[in-house]
Amino acid sequence: MTRTHEKVGDLPEGGYDVPTTPGEAAARVEQALKFLDGRWKLEILFQLFGGRVQRFSELERAIPDVSQKMLIQQLRGLERDGIVRRVVYPEVPPRVEYALTEWGQALCPALDALLRWAAVRGALPVS
Repeated sequence: MTRTHEKVGDLPEGGYDVPTTPGEAAARVEQALKFLDGRWKLEILFQLFGGRVQRFSELERAIPDVSQKMLIQQLRGLERDGIVRRVVYPEVPPRVEYALTEWGQALCPALDALLRWAAVRGALPVS
């Protein structure tokens, strides 16, 4: 089975109010999934898991089916949501690197659990 990354920590410290009703829980999960809504966001996350830092051109090569415009849009959305960090170096030509924030890296265990859950059902091959 594909693993997002072997060495990841737990979620960053912060408050978490336990949902009091099934409807509230469902609404919160739906809201959380909206952070990942986008054709290429999961591909980008898997390229950056494990503390990897990648330049824009490296991400383009790693995800060959995505257009440059769409990759930029997806990265901006992930950056706006606090999942990806963008660093621009004042060089000529400019060098731009992307990495996951601590909060973005904390998605790794959740996605691993989702992969295991799907593999049990037979939806995914187990390797």
